[in-house]
Amino acid sequence: MATDGDALSAVYDALLFDLDGTVYHGPRPIPGVAEVIRAVREAGTAVRFVTNNASKTPGDVAATLRGMDIHADTTEVSTSAQAAARVLADRLPAGAEVVVVGAPALAAEVEGAGLRPVREMGDGVAAVVQGHWTETGWKHLAEGCLAIRAGALWVACNVDTTLPTERGQLPGNGAMVAALKAATGAEPVVAGKPAAPLFHTAAESANATKPLAVGDRLDTDIAGAVTAGLDSLLVLTGVATPATLLAAVPEERPTYVAATLEALTQPAADLQPGPQKGWQVDVDNHALVVSAKGSSDAYELLRALCHEAWQSGVTDVRPQDDEAAAALAELGLTRSR
Repeated sequence: MATDGDALSAVYDALLFDLDGTVYHGPRPIPGVAEVIRAVREAGTAVRFVTNNASKTPGDVAATLRGMDIHADTTEVSTSAQAAARVLADRLPAGAEVVVVGAPALAAEVEGAGLRPVREMGDGVAAVVQGHWTETGWKHLAEGCLAIRAGALWVACNVDTTLPTERGQLPGNGAMVAALKAATGAEPVVAGKPAAPLFHTAAESANATKPLAVGDRLDTDIAGAVTAGLDSLLVLTGVATPATLLAAVPEERPTYVAATLEALTQPAADLQPGPQKGWQVDVDNHALVVSAKGSSDAYELLRALCHEAWQSGVTDVRPQDDEAAAALAELGLTRSR
C-alpha cells in the first residue's frame, strides 16, 4: 500500500503505459505527457510502452514516440505481437509452422520466436496467429479457418472490436477474430489486453517486481491489469468517462484515478478512490448525494464517488450545493435538480 507523501511514480519500479488515449491521440501527443515521462525517467523509474497494436514493429512504435518528443527505445516497447509470439513459443516445438493472419510485423515476431511463419494451410501447420492488419482479406481468413478447423492452436493478439482512428472507430482485430469464431466455433488464446501475457512480457523486459499499468480504457487496460495481478492508474484522457468509471464492475476497477498523467507526480495515497475530506457523499433515495466541505476539486469528488458507488451499486448523483453542482458538471455527471 502506498504511503502518504510518496509520489505515485516512486511507489513502483516500472510504469507500463498504454499509448492511444493515454500518451497520444492519433498523431498528436497529449499535452504534458512528454514532460511527465521525462521526469519519471529522471527519477529512476523504468518506462515501458504497452500496445495491443500488432501491425507495427517495436521500432516503428518507438520512432513514432520520438517524433512526438517522447524518448523511447525499441527495447521499451511491448506489443501484442510479441506477446502472441511468446505464447506460441511456450506451447510449440521450435520450427513449428504457424499460419499468420496479420501484418509482416507479426510474421517477424513469430520467426524471431524460433517458429516458421506461413500464409497458407499445409499438413505441417501447428498454429494460427491473428493480429490487426489493414490488408487482411477473405483469403487470409480462409487459410486461418482451415487450420483452426483442422485442430491448430489459435492465438489472437487481441480482441479489440474497434480501432480508434482520425476518421472514427473502425473494425479492429476483434472484428476479424469474430469472423473466424463464427466460421470455426473455436475460441482463441488471447495474448494482448485484457489478457495477462502482454503485461507479463512488458514487466519482465524491465525486470520489474512492482509495475504499475497506466491506461485510459476500463475493458482493456484496467481489466488486463486486474487479470495480471497489477495495480493500475486510470487517466481520463481517452475512452473512459466518470460515468463509466462509477459503473465499473469489480474486474475493471483501477487502483488509482486521475485526470491526466501529470498525477504521477502527486502523492499516491491522494489518488486512491475513497472518502475525501473536502467532500461529503451519502447514499439517499437511490442517489449519491454530494455536498462540498471546503474543496472544489472535481477529481477528488470523483474518487469519493467511486468509493461509494462501488460499495453501494448506486451511480446516480445529486448535488446539495452550488460547489457540488459545479464539480459534477465538470465531470459530466450533471443531472436535473
